[in-house]
Amino acid sequence: MKKALSIFCAAAMCTGILAGCGNTGSTAETTPAAPAESVQADSQAAETPAADAADNADNTAAGGVFKIGGTAPLTGAAAIYGNAVKNGAQIAVDEINAEGGAVQFDLKYEDDENDPEKAVSAYNALKDWGVQLSLGSVTTKPCEATSTDHFADRIFSLTPSASSTAVTEGKDNVFQMCFADPNQGTASADYISEKQLGTKIAVIYRNDDVYSSGIYEKFKAQAESNGLEIVSATTFTDASSNDFSVQLGEAKNAGADLLFLPIYYQPASLILKQASDMGYTPTVFGVDGMDGILTLEGFDTSLAEGVMLLTPFNADAEDEKTKSFVSKYKEQFGDVPNQFAADAYDCVYAYKTALENSGATADITAEELCEKMIQSFTSMTFDGLTGEGVTWDSTGAVSKSPKGMIIENGAYVGL
Repeated sequence: MKKALSIFCAAAMCTGILAGCGNTGSTAETTPAAPAESVQADSQAAETPAADAADNADNTAAGGVFKIGGTAPLTGAAAIYGNAVKNGAQIAVDEINAEGGAVQFDLKYEDDENDPEKAVSAYNALKDWGVQLSLGSVTTKPCEATSTDHFADRIFSLTPSASSTAVTEGKDNVFQMCFADPNQGTASADYISEKQLGTKIAVIYRNDDVYSSGIYEKFKAQAESNGLEIVSATTFTDASSNDFSVQLGEAKNAGADLLFLPIYYQPASLILKQASDMGYTPTVFGVDGMDGILTLEGFDTSLAEGVMLLTPFNADAEDEKTKSFVSKYKEQFGDVPNQFAADAYDCVYAYKTALENSGATADITAEELCEKMIQSFTSMTFDGLTGEGVTWDSTGAVSKSPKGMIIENGAYVGL
């Protein structure tokens, strides 16, 4: 179990579906009230005194202002993920720049609308801007498309949330902060088996989503290895994600006492509501894509009582690092951060650590910087919001331990 959890990589929730576009400023004055980043940039330019300009010149001389950016669904159905990533990254950039150290960042996100072709166009816009370090793309299919360009252009990429193995496969300069899909399925099966959470398992997964189907395939294999009985495995697609009566009816008739949902929280919320309506109350176990269900508008959180999941981040944690991040996020963006925001925050700080370790300066070429990042990430250990002792292997996969959570009284509680 320990080994399976330590290699558990994805999430995050990240992947298959997994915020407007433009340049964000690099000072700590960013607030959600600004309607557009161009307005914000004008405001910051007007307010920056000559002394700040001199400080920025000193920083550039010492290490440089590194241009960091990514593509994300800032509009559309998946915008909740893209905006969370953008906001989390912005908080980290603001904190680092406020320290006034040698490493400073200029952050820019472009909207890809969760579309691979638009993601490539957004990536090209970032390249024209002069991006030096990339946060990749937020969702899987766009990230699979842009990661190919990152590899060809030798621009290092660290995605916070695109968890498909296809994102990193065959690309030595594309890394992940999130758990990878296959390992998430394996770890979930191990956790359910070790904790003896159910004897008869039903699975409902989305078969037109590589995130969901990838987790299911690994879960199925590991469940069989662990002697878990899957009595029902049913599917749905994006077009059929409103009615789960057939899937739930089959699970109930098969006597399933545990329902495994390797899906995102929007369809999961409907499944929980429809299961309750039909008087079906199995134990429910989800994955990192379930994180965020408690903040879903219009959802009765009592329906999620007792739901369990594995996730790298718990906004209700009591450590000072998490409390500070959550407080800033609420203040600036009026919401509770999810794991996407936390993974993006960690991406920026991981870059800071790698840059400091490598002694890189912003005046070297992107290709030279890329090689330094490969060396740094494969040799360093990082402590962040989503894990301590985090490491990466040469494939770009991250190794960090997930947290088992259960929803009690409308909040996540550690198992």
